[in-house]
Amino acid sequence: MQKKMPFEISKTESFYDKLGEWIGDLFYDVLPEAGFELRDEQIYMAFQLEKAFKEKKVMFAEAGVGTGKTIVYLLYAIMYARYTNRPAVIACADETLIEQLVKKEGDIAKLEKILDLQIDVRLAKSRDQYLCLKKLDQGRNMKFSDEILEVYENLPDFVHSVGSMQSFERYGDRREYPGLSDEVWGNVNWDALQDCFSCDKRHRCGLTLHREYYRHATDLIICSHDFYMEHIWTKESRKREGQLPLLPDHSSVVFDEGHLLEYAAQKALSYRFTDYTLDTLLTRLMENEVREKTLYTIEEALLVNEAFFDSISQFSSQSVGSEKQVITKHPLVMKTCRKLLSKLQAIEEELVFESELYVINEYDLKIVEEYLEQITYSLSLFLQELNGITWFEEKGGERTLVIMPKMVEEVMRDEVFSQKKPFIFSSATLSNQKSFDYMANSLGVREYLSFSVDSPFDYDEKMKVYLPRFPKASTEEKVQYLISKIHESEGRALILLNNMEELLNLKKQLSNVIPYPVYFEGDEEISTLVSKFQNDEHAVLCSMHLWEGLDIPGRSLENVIIFSLPFPPNDPVFTAKRNGMDNPFIEVDLPYMLLRLRQGIGRLIRTEKDQGTVHILLDEDIDLNVLQEIKAILPTMPIEN
Repeated sequence: MQKKMPFEISKTESFYDKLGEWIGDLFYDVLPEAGFELRDEQIYMAFQLEKAFKEKKVMFAEAGVGTGKTIVYLLYAIMYARYTNRPAVIACADETLIEQLVKKEGDIAKLEKILDLQIDVRLAKSRDQYLCLKKLDQGRNMKFSDEILEVYENLPDFVHSVGSMQSFERYGDRREYPGLSDEVWGNVNWDALQDCFSCDKRHRCGLTLHREYYRHATDLIICSHDFYMEHIWTKESRKREGQLPLLPDHSSVVFDEGHLLEYAAQKALSYRFTDYTLDTLLTRLMENEVREKTLYTIEEALLVNEAFFDSISQFSSQSVGSEKQVITKHPLVMKTCRKLLSKLQAIEEELVFESELYVINEYDLKIVEEYLEQITYSLSLFLQELNGITWFEEKGGERTLVIMPKMVEEVMRDEVFSQKKPFIFSSATLSNQKSFDYMANSLGVREYLSFSVDSPFDYDEKMKVYLPRFPKASTEEKVQYLISKIHESEGRALILLNNMEELLNLKKQLSNVIPYPVYFEGDEEISTLVSKFQNDEHAVLCSMHLWEGLDIPGRSLENVIIFSLPFPPNDPVFTAKRNGMDNPFIEVDLPYMLLRLRQGIGRLIRTEKDQGTVHILLDEDIDLNVLQEIKAILPTMPIEN
């Protein structure tokens, strides 16, 4: 049933005309009466968006901080959802930011109150954001047993009951376990080794219950970029397997912080093959009463698997500032790859016989078969001279081969932007020198509408930007400067870092030297850390992933410290982007850095009342042309020292 519009439309009237009148009344009369400031930039954006929805086109909507862009796109998305009787999808940059939209003081709650609208908004989170009952059972006996046991004991009663559920509640969201570190959470959450389709606990699973809930949204479904791209890449295969796509049919898509969509697309397109995962799967198989020939083949495969990853590790080189290592396809690497592929194909053949003997648990067998199919396909791609990107990762003792067989832009063009529906990219940073071509080309967008409006804030009055310089190899001087500035602002600081190495190094050096609470990304669930930072006026938050989307108005954030310039890493993905460019630094590296820098600076001033300082820590030998480019994107004249 179509939800009621907050304005009347007769049969002879145009929906878009009436919507435009209603939007105008809101911005000129209703919102100012409710205490919202009348902003020309916001009104201009509103009437630009009308064209994108009317013509069902891609639009790059670049609007500076303080424009109120979120309220604008929410109004259009909700009304268009009601007009088409299909929900709109709002895709945020990551899981942490989808909570920002639905928090009690967020824009959706404000609209509901002011407009007396009941907005049906539901969250669709990635699978790894939910508890896995099977892993929880296994995890109760691990070294984190006290924390995991507490999670188990607090499960709803119906999870343990036998028979049909008379009533149930949604549970198992990562946010419900704020005290668990990311490391502990990784032992109990969903991962790629879970086969939900054949799991005997699936009808009592928190993930299943949440998915059933958000599918019936009538106004808005809010998800991450990662989740939306996973929906795109898996929808056809899920249909073939008799499953529903991750997202229901929807009327429009808004990509909030849309400049980051490309990276979510890359992640979704990639095949990941981990040594530990194959080892775990095959070892689990050996625990069954399989035939001696199968056992022998599995043992051989385990040895070759280790040899293959040893050879990749030997012939891979670390990229500075990135977890992605460049692989040299040495003859030894290729030889062990062919050998492993052969052994795994032999196991697949053996499993055909084993399945007929019914000696292997059906759930385990299905997981192994599906995973082996993915691995053998990945290895065959690795052996080919494919037109794609391959890299290697080593993290926490786990080694992973990653293969991205296609460049993002061609797949995005065919699978996403070929659909005739409004796609809105919303961000304060979408253009480079007033051109949107860099963003459009990266995503395979051929035709688009666009506009750009500046922030209404007086940055000369509200913000001071400092550009201190330091010897290139001296992080100690940087840290001492950072500590002194945290003392000056009495905490209230956001420290933005570029990679895990910087984060861990800073964590070590700040230990017990700051008299204020210091929160580090990864120590707890991220939205919990953000909430603690916001509610403690003198805290410090250190993060790699909050360059965009973080909205902390008021005195809790008055000091943004950018530890180093956010250039892209020299990893295989960016190397592939640079290939074929006449001037890779000018066409790839510099635009990326400037876009990210603008986002980081934008965390400081969120309302008319905010003020504070930004410190961008530079190398003393910085290229003068790069320095000029940085100064050109700053919202106020910098102070150099």
